[in-house]
Amino acid sequence: MIVFINFLKALAAVLITNAHYIGVYPTDWLAHGGMIGNIIFFAVSGYCLYNIKENIVVWYSKRFVRVYLPTLLISVVYILIGYFKISDEQNLFWWLVYPTFYHFVLSILILYIPYYVIIKTEKLRRHLLPVMLAIAAVFAIIYVFAFDKSYYHIDDIHNPMVRFMFLESMLLGAWFRENDGKYRNKYPVRFFFLSAVMCAVFFASKLIFSRVAAASEFQFLNQVVLMLLLYCVFRFFAAIDGKLEKSPGFIQKIIDYISKITLEIYLVQHMLIEYLDLPHKFPFPINFIVLTASIILLATVLHYVTKPIINLANKGINKAKNGLAKKNQTN
Repeated sequence: MIVFINFLKALAAVLITNAHYIGVYPTDWLAHGGMIGNIIFFAVSGYCLYNIKENIVVWYSKRFVRVYLPTLLISVVYILIGYFKISDEQNLFWWLVYPTFYHFVLSILILYIPYYVIIKTEKLRRHLLPVMLAIAAVFAIIYVFAFDKSYYHIDDIHNPMVRFMFLESMLLGAWFRENDGKYRNKYPVRFFFLSAVMCAVFFASKLIFSRVAAASEFQFLNQVVLMLLLYCVFRFFAAIDGKLEKSPGFIQKIIDYISKITLEIYLVQHMLIEYLDLPHKFPFPINFIVLTASIILLATVLHYVTKPIINLANKGINKAKNGLAKKNQTN
């Protein structure tokens, strides 16, 4: 049983949400960690999706339904209550189809395709590290010749360059799945300290590149540090998988539940923070408690409202797949 993955998913949800808690804490210095959460989530996706059995149409259709249907539903609700406002630039197509309000949704739906191709191509799947180096080389060429290095924005979630790192994260997760037996329950202390060190280096690099204009030329190093941090964090959680499996049952239930609704948590938090302005309506820590409870509650509602629709859509996809298979056998 692989327990550490759910803990990583829950950690990613916490970090991403925490990064949006501006105005919640006594100091906004505590509202950070979103990019770390993003790459952990992409790595977990790569890990979980490693054993692909279906053709790309069926596989992608199921991934698309799981990600897009909750996004579509909550976006329609937000338009109706006035949180999402229709304009010439941000019309219905912008909100509901492309690019939508959610950078993660767009990125994961785009990156599913190259991820599928790499994992289903045996020569590429067996050489994931060289593939990752090749992707890094493409990133480096674009960075040198086309990226604006006059200011720090390498980790801007709206910059397409960030998708190189997201794809690398997915492939690193796949590489961990491929080598799962080598790293689980080994060297926990070592990778705990390495994770702490790399986390400190990451935030220091982010501070330097954003504050020192002359250093922005080398902001690509921030991405290098992030990938090293991701590796160390993944190694640490894999190393304590056995201990996590023995953790109290109520803790595992909480973690499992958070990991189940991570997408919905991401989809609902912006409205509660920005539109309802919950962080500023209560003093700390009451605002933290109210906001966090509201996010989990609304995410739960969204999850269980969309679940039967997703199940119905998946049944339709499977029915179409089986019908096509029977037709091919007949021919």
